Amino acid sequence: MFLLNYKEEDEEMMQISSGENLVTLRRGLHDTQLPYNLPSHVMPSSDQSQVVSITRCHKEEKRFQCGECGKQFTKSSSFFMHRRIHTGEKPYSCAECEKCFTSKSNLVTHERIHTGEKLHSCSLCGKCFTDKSSLVRHQRSHTGEKPYACLECGKGFVQKSDLVKHERIHTGEKLYACLECGKCFTTKSNLATHEKIHTGERLYSCLECAKCFTSKSNLIRHERSHTGEKPFSCSECEKCFITKAKLVDHQRSHTGEKPFSCALCGKCFTKKAVLVIHQRTHTGEKPYSCTECGKCFISKAKHRDHQRRHTENRQL
Repeated sequence: MFLLNYKEEDEEMMQISSGENLVTLRRGLHDTQLPYNLPSHVMPSSDQSQVVSITRCHKEEKRFQCGECGKQFTKSSSFFMHRRIHTGEKPYSCAECEKCFTSKSNLVTHERIHTGEKLHSCSLCGKCFTDKSSLVRHQRSHTGEKPYACLECGKGFVQKSDLVKHERIHTGEKLYACLECGKCFTTKSNLATHEKIHTGERLYSCLECAKCFTSKSNLIRHERSHTGEKPFSCSECEKCFITKAKLVDHQRSHTGEKPFSCALCGKCFTKKAVLVIHQRTHTGEKPYSCTECGKCFISKAKHRDHQRRHTENRQL
């Protein structure tokens, strides 16, 4: 194993060509060390300011491996760009908003947000995008293509990042922790939404009733209570629901699936919320108390029914 120093800003270049390997030795600035096994016919230089990047002319081989995460690359440029994920280096900054990026191409794509330039348009619906990758992902909404499948449950996804987030459901991995209460989340966006509970920030308000929400998705779901829209329908009985989660819960009434089991008695339930209420029969927890008489209840529904009796008695 030979420890090489890579110089990103090249001033001099020498080339040694042998067979199908092209070994490029460069001199320049900004050292980055790279462990690499040299071909036996190439002798390592005593000058450690040299960089060796190897390009296969006929068959591409992943010769550059990240010592941090093990990911491999065929090109040195891709390798060194990847390393910035670990180092946190972002050498390209936007002149408009000063946001920084690991690569120039990402900066160029970002700058289109400010200019409004959208070069890539969908041939099916005409919608335009700032970059080609966003267009490709969008086109899958027309084709139904979901190239990224979960090895655990087989569920497919339009983009890899969605698959990575989904896989955390199976692994239980929650990388993002709230500094205020310590609660952990699988995605950064879920953490950001949660943090608004502590700050009291509610940016999204309903035009119908002025009720405010911490996220746009919660507002959209709420607005359906005004419009009556139920976009999620059961293929078995055609019953419709406001949210996909409610549809999934309902479908279990057809399949008989009860994925939520009590660790204390083994009883199973179709919904997690019902399991939580059941567990209170073991713990004795009664979090809902009546403001009228102080009586406590294990569920919000029982609490509501009880308070209704007080209201009826007062009316009598």
